[in-house]
Amino acid sequence: MTTKRTHKLSGLSLHDREHQVPLDHAEPTGEAITIFTREVVAEAKQAEELPCLLFLQGGPGFPSPRPMDASGWLGWAAERFRVILLDQRGTGQSSPLHADVVTSRGDAQAQADFLSLFRSDSIVEDCELIRHELTGGRPWTTLGQSYGGFCTVRYLSAHPEGLEASLITGGLPPLEAHPDDIYRRTYPICAEKNRGWHERYPVDDERARAILRRLYDEEVLLPSGDQLTPRRFQQLGMHLGMSDGREAIHYLLESAFPAGASEPVFHHGFLRAFENSLNFDTNPIFTLLHEACYTQGFASSWSAERTRDEFPEFHLDPEQPVFLTGEMIHPGSLDEISALAPMKEAAELLASKDDWPTLYDSDALSENEIPVAAAVYENDMYVEREYSLETADAIRGAKVWRTADYEHNGLRADGPKILERLLAMTRA
Repeated sequence: MTTKRTHKLSGLSLHDREHQVPLDHAEPTGEAITIFTREVVAEAKQAEELPCLLFLQGGPGFPSPRPMDASGWLGWAAERFRVILLDQRGTGQSSPLHADVVTSRGDAQAQADFLSLFRSDSIVEDCELIRHELTGGRPWTTLGQSYGGFCTVRYLSAHPEGLEASLITGGLPPLEAHPDDIYRRTYPICAEKNRGWHERYPVDDERARAILRRLYDEEVLLPSGDQLTPRRFQQLGMHLGMSDGREAIHYLLESAFPAGASEPVFHHGFLRAFENSLNFDTNPIFTLLHEACYTQGFASSWSAERTRDEFPEFHLDPEQPVFLTGEMIHPGSLDEISALAPMKEAAELLASKDDWPTLYDSDALSENEIPVAAAVYENDMYVEREYSLETADAIRGAKVWRTADYEHNGLRADGPKILERLLAMTRA
């Protein structure tokens, strides 16, 4: 472990560290990668013996948040814990993945084998090594947001001895479900979110249709040089499961065509803002391993794309209402996004891989002794409610707070209130 730097920010004390862990935990003396953590604690509490709270970020494939001030859930938690912000392997400053790194591994099969080591099972093994370095072996509390909750349930399955308690927000995963069944539940939720968007902003549908007409009629290039295709435009629906998602889309679409233009030519600001609104190119793990979050002894075979035809409202037609998709990855992304294209063959191998190891241990979960409290959002577009409730029932002693007051980004929107309630549930 190496401490790189310590600095202060708005009443917070931050300590950046690097940790060396095996790339493949089955070969502990083999190749190593770097994992980055940032400890955040209230400056006034720096000298106190506070317990550790490990934050497991949503994704997959996104780094931990970068603190800007002492607001929100992080500021609240830093008064009570030493918060450990972990960049999961392959993200942020933790041996980040991009095309050059992946293609340097060799042929497509070697690349796929390499990428398969970046799932939640490996992330949890990283956490255990880091826990011993930071706490001397004492257990810590975890806070898992979205995919971070998937990692938490893996943690409960594989290393409950490392946990003091676990808090989960919008992230109780299906334990055994095939991705086909998961998407058959989440497509209808996404469709309902689209209807809510149309109802709030009726003008947006006509704007979306006008955009699609241009995209079908001509080649439109984004600032990166990539083509803005109709399917790539449709992925804007990624935002619809957030409390401010409809507004984000509305304000983006209203900037599409410059006022006073004689014909609908895309405003450069719109093209730049569109590109910045989605992170498929800068966070490739999301595309490459999203469906692999669910696979255990079976292949996903591009599940979201195969089940899409069962939901005709998502067929793109400029003469019909436009329905945007959510976390549905389609293989065409590997052709449309130049940062992903070199990994296309590896992605195809990952989609067809049918020997993924099991992530969750039902026996261990049924015997769980760790306090677990989870916020389950009634209308969550990404982590479907009923599967979450089934998983909660499978974890002995898990307590659930079902609420319709928040969308998937509840932790960001009202973090102190949510954390206070979940912590109280673990201590009751």
